[in-house]
Amino acid sequence: MKKLLLLSLVFAFSFTANAQIETPQPSPTSKVEQKVGLTDFTFEYSRPGVKGRTIFGDLVPYGKVWRTGANLRTKITFNNPITVGGKELKAGTYAIFTIPQATSWEVIFYTEYAGGGAPATLDESKVAARVSADVHEIPFNVESFTMDINNLSNNGGTLEFLWAKTYVGVPFTVPTDAAVSKSIDKIMAGPGAGDYYAAAAYYLEEGKDITKAKAWIDKAIDMSKEDPKFWQLRRQALIYAKAGDKKGAVKAAKASLELAEKAGNADYVKMNKESIAEWTK
Repeated sequence: MKKLLLLSLVFAFSFTANAQIETPQPSPTSKVEQKVGLTDFTFEYSRPGVKGRTIFGDLVPYGKVWRTGANLRTKITFNNPITVGGKELKAGTYAIFTIPQATSWEVIFYTEYAGGGAPATLDESKVAARVSADVHEIPFNVESFTMDINNLSNNGGTLEFLWAKTYVGVPFTVPTDAAVSKSIDKIMAGPGAGDYYAAAAYYLEEGKDITKAKAWIDKAIDMSKEDPKFWQLRRQALIYAKAGDKKGAVKAAKASLELAEKAGNADYVKMNKESIAEWTK
């Protein structure tokens, strides 16, 4: 009898372990990606359905913090700072909680985005921004809870929430104009010290036109003369040596050595001393 019972349990476990039935989620997950100007947005959330129920004021009570969807917390991520409700939010990931009311919602960007559901009590130190947004009734039923970004422009858009016959929109701005203007100013002003340094270093390493490398490194050093760096001067010394200008190479190496000693960088001190000894033979 014991053997028969044990055998039955083995078969039952085997059947359960090998079961591969997959069923649909009651509130399917969604991941939305949208570029606004130069800023990439992603939000991940679950989409519960109306299913004949009264949503706001019943399934989702008025005046209480809602996870803004179902299952795990709704998350929004952006790679540049944005401004919402007059407050700048740093680039990163936030949970979106809402407090629905009949005529307006409070939309909350919360720094603790991991986990499921909304906390019983919000930690104000984790509230990055609060925005009040009006509720608008729409003339048709949105069966599945929906989030989107619309009203796109180069400098902003509207984060939208739609469910049942309710629409709520939160305008935001992105720093596109500042980024583009800075890029234009930089390009129009011509290459910077870092650009000349990088080009000269590349030409040296790849054995390309050393005359060009010499001209570029001189430009980089000249543009950095208020605060030269020992590694920049070291590169200048190597380029001069490669170009056959040992006198110029020694001068640059001595300048690099002095700054490296002040900075306490033993590696550059050693390299410069060895190079100076070699180039002054």
